Amino acid sequence: MNKQISFKEAVTILILMLVMLGWGVIGFGLSPQIPVLTVIALLIFWLQIRGFEWEEVMKGISQGISTAIVPIFIFLLIGTLIAIWIQAGIIPSLMVLGFHMISSHFFVPSVFLVCSLVGLAIGSGFTTVSTVGIALFGMGSTLGINPALTAGAIISGAVFGDKMSPLSDSTNLASAVTEADLFDHIKNMMWSTIPAFIGSLLFFFFLGQSNKATSLAGIAAVESSLRQNFSVSFWAALPIILMFACAWKKVPAIQTLFANIFLSVAMIFVQNPGFKMQKLATLIESGYVSNSGNKTVDALLTRGGISSMMGTVSLIIMTLALGGILMHLGIIDSAMKPLVERLKKPGWLILTTIMAGIGINLFVGEQYLSVILPANAFKPAYKRIGLDPLALSRALEDGGSVINYLIPWGVAGSFVASALGVPVLDFLPFTMFSLLSPVFSILSGFTGIGLKWKQEKVA
Repeated sequence: MNKQISFKEAVTILILMLVMLGWGVIGFGLSPQIPVLTVIALLIFWLQIRGFEWEEVMKGISQGISTAIVPIFIFLLIGTLIAIWIQAGIIPSLMVLGFHMISSHFFVPSVFLVCSLVGLAIGSGFTTVSTVGIALFGMGSTLGINPALTAGAIISGAVFGDKMSPLSDSTNLASAVTEADLFDHIKNMMWSTIPAFIGSLLFFFFLGQSNKATSLAGIAAVESSLRQNFSVSFWAALPIILMFACAWKKVPAIQTLFANIFLSVAMIFVQNPGFKMQKLATLIESGYVSNSGNKTVDALLTRGGISSMMGTVSLIIMTLALGGILMHLGIIDSAMKPLVERLKKPGWLILTTIMAGIGINLFVGEQYLSVILPANAFKPAYKRIGLDPLALSRALEDGGSVINYLIPWGVAGSFVASALGVPVLDFLPFTMFSLLSPVFSILSGFTGIGLKWKQEKVA
């Protein structure tokens, strides 16, 4: 039996996968884990019929999952950090501070700007969303603003900061796989990123104006509840300062999270010397449970803990297992290679690169793979027509890492949906930065504006 997968066969498999995933998540409203698991089962069944050895299938699964070990560990640490930050009063203090610093009339654009700055300094969209983002989300709920709109502003700012930060894993990855200089890559991204940033800011400014009705009594009640039930003080800035300092010194994410957890735990015991170790263990494992008596506060601050991340962890394991099978058995390679050989115009090449990144996000749900796979597939085409590697690295970012936040079964999408408690399909229309970035990148490819060629352009 011929085990070589043809182009038509590979494309058919990927389209059927997309239909099943979309049908399950969007059509039936299922959690992403069920459709992904179903797709894996059907794919394995088909591979067995095609005559592929079980050992090869298992090797693909193992290779896919092996890439998730570090991200999974980081997610567990972030779940721990969220619970401890609530107990230590960091997130409540940020909420109280925000009530005094952000105008309710310009709340949505303010959220976008604050998250952009924090993400740029920290270099982590996940951390921005799960810390400052949760605090701002709580403020938005108190002001009566559409939760999906607030989530869209938070995620847009976090993605912008992550994308443009030299401390970002995805930014370093895109420059590394294309062999482009990191800071040249960041500078070149401005051609698509700055217009997307301005467009997003205008969008949030005008759309945010429709929500002018605020309840000062409600804000006062929430603030009073926070002050009564949590330690709200300027000392809450210490873990945030530590996070910025670690980012500035380029301390790895795991070390930064551990240092922040230890500092926050120390703050808990300083504030409450009678705090029991058993309660700390429960806090880390199961998260913080708010019993303030204020329904808004209790709904917003009952979260965190290792257990809260297990749904995301299970999805990561399944999506990367699926991605490992597709890569190891050559299904993705067979689908993409014929396209690469036909692309000779820069506009169409960049469009196809971005669409490939979006497609891999849809099929695999992992932002790093959405950068790595198109990079390997399209690098020869960029070199052949004389485009600089910076043109490829920008397209990879605009079609890869920023889009993962919009995929319900994607690692980033499922994470922020869990952290903020808003489904991906609800905040998707409002996550304007992620929607505009590929548009301006494609326009650059077809117009030539900001398109980076090698010193000697090939005719």
